[in-house]
Amino acid sequence: MIHAADVREWRTHDVVDPKGHKIGVLEAVYVDTVTDEPAVVTVRTGLPSRRRLVFVPLDDALLGPGYVKIAYARSQVRKAPSIGTDDVLPAEQEEAIFQHYGLTYQPGANGERKLARR
Repeated sequence: MIHAADVREWRTHDVVDPKGHKIGVLEAVYVDTVTDEPAVVTVRTGLPSRRRLVFVPLDDALLGPGYVKIAYARSQVRKAPSIGTDDVLPAEQEEAIFQHYGLTYQPGANGERKLARR
C-alpha cells in the first residue's frame, strides 16, 4: 500500500516502466474519492514545447531511490488519456483512463467523481 504522504514525496522523480525505461516525471497525485488512497498519478512527458500529462494507475507501483516504477509498459502509458500541463481532468474523462488500462471504473453512488487531485 502506498500512502498519500509517501507519493507526494516522490513528485518530480522519474517514472519508469517495469523494464526501467523512463516515461517521464511524476507531476501530481489523484486519490480515490471513496478510500482517499492514491490511485493515479500524472506523468509529465513530451518535448518542452509539447509537454502533456498522462495518467497512470498506481496499482503494483514500486518506490525506489529517485524513481517510481509502475506496472505498465512505456508504450501503453504514452497512448493513455492525457491533458495539457495547465489543464484539469474533466469528470467525463475519468472512465477513459480506467478503460485504457483494463481496469473497472466505478463512480460514486450518486455519480460523484472517482478521482480527486491532492
